[in-house]
Amino acid sequence: MSSPISPVLAEVVRSGFVEGHHRGSLVVLDADGEVTRSLGATDEPCFPRSSNKPMQAVAALRSGLELSGERLALAAASHAGEEFHQRLVATMLGEHGLTEDQLLCPVDLPVDRTAMEEQLAAGRGRTRIAMNCSGKHTAMLAACVHNGWPLESYLDPAHPLQRRIHEEIEAATGERVAHTGVDGCGAPLLAFSLTGLARAFRSYVLAEPGSPERRVADAMRAHPEYVAGTRLTDTWLMREVPGALAKAGAEGVQAVALADGRALAFKIDDGAGRARGPVLAALLRELGVGGPVVERIGEAPLYGGGVPVGEVRAAF
Repeated sequence: MSSPISPVLAEVVRSGFVEGHHRGSLVVLDADGEVTRSLGATDEPCFPRSSNKPMQAVAALRSGLELSGERLALAAASHAGEEFHQRLVATMLGEHGLTEDQLLCPVDLPVDRTAMEEQLAAGRGRTRIAMNCSGKHTAMLAACVHNGWPLESYLDPAHPLQRRIHEEIEAATGERVAHTGVDGCGAPLLAFSLTGLARAFRSYVLAEPGSPERRVADAMRAHPEYVAGTRLTDTWLMREVPGALAKAGAEGVQAVALADGRALAFKIDDGAGRARGPVLAALLRELGVGGPVVERIGEAPLYGGGVPVGEVRAAF
């Protein structure tokens, strides 16, 4: 039996003509945690990709690792590979007696185009530190060093750290993990619903001050440039909307919680990153969040001959 067709969340408009659609699912929770809007398969498991990094960072803290400030934000990051990101990853490795060779994430170039061009111009190729998940991997290794756990197998789903991450995700989402896969960085990837993802982000902004959950949320919000990058949406949103917690994931996933506990999560079925901004901006407006940052997030122009001739826009 085939799955139901997801609703259209965004449409591609070129020269006044709708030439394509991006389908997906979304869920919105109110301040009490009740679902106020749901489109598509919001209770079916999906891979949240990097939107689960705050939960992985909490598991590292619960394992006894002491991180704070920029270091804790970087542990929950999909960083853009800018120089300050790479410099702090290298510093953190040294602080815990680790080397870049012990990271098991792939070698890569920075996600940020400017940073990538600068790295190549300097004669530096792909490295593990430049990979956007290197902060998370460094925190995972550091937690293993702290506990005397094996380093070579830290990405094995049966490893003590990965078992703790599994427990943390189930506690935060209120769901059982439906499936375990492998993320792009090589780490175990756990499937759960978009509703569970929104619930987890809501719980983190409302957690008791000083708790591992609140420490991660506070570090991310205080140092958003380390969570993403100077030219990325999560940074803009957390910097300009007081109390907002935001984390994007690959394949068109996004989760956001506001300071009062309202939260949202969505996934674009085809994984198109260009649809994420317009969908996010539309949901933020529905929640009463406006201003220049929301307009900036929602901009997704289409070009013809080097000039704007259309846009990707929300369609729900």
